[in-house]
Amino acid sequence: MFTGDRSGEWLYRALYRARFASQEQSVGRGDGLTLRDCRITAVAHCAPPANKLTREEIQACSRFFRDEIAMLKKLRVVVALGRLAFQVVDRTLRLPDAKGGEFHHGATYELRNGVLLIASYHPSQQNTFTGKLTEEMLDDIFRSVRRHLEA
Repeated sequence: MFTGDRSGEWLYRALYRARFASQEQSVGRGDGLTLRDCRITAVAHCAPPANKLTREEIQACSRFFRDEIAMLKKLRVVVALGRLAFQVVDRTLRLPDAKGGEFHHGATYELRNGVLLIASYHPSQQNTFTGKLTEEMLDDIFRSVRRHLEA
């Protein structure tokens, strides 16, 4: 995921600087990139029209997302890139009877099994070209994840 596109350029540079990726870019399968202490996934694995998931598509994919999360036995931190990812992860892992978290860049919430949810703006061109998300802001997110994992 994110391989060979502008969002990926930002993401993999940040992951590299925080020591989660072996190199600062990924241009395609077999390019040598390896991830450490990190997994990249999506709440839905489809490319919807106009790049906008419908409620029905999210619902149809939710079982697969829940199953994938359940397989991650050592999951400690989730960085949600964008409001939609944040909302789905929050709903999936929220503590029973807990109110849903509010999305804003850098927000952190403790979820089920002590998993920490960190919200980040998505590294889309819409956010990076306008300065809504800077490389420093994205680096701060992944540095905080690294600190949490090493604590």
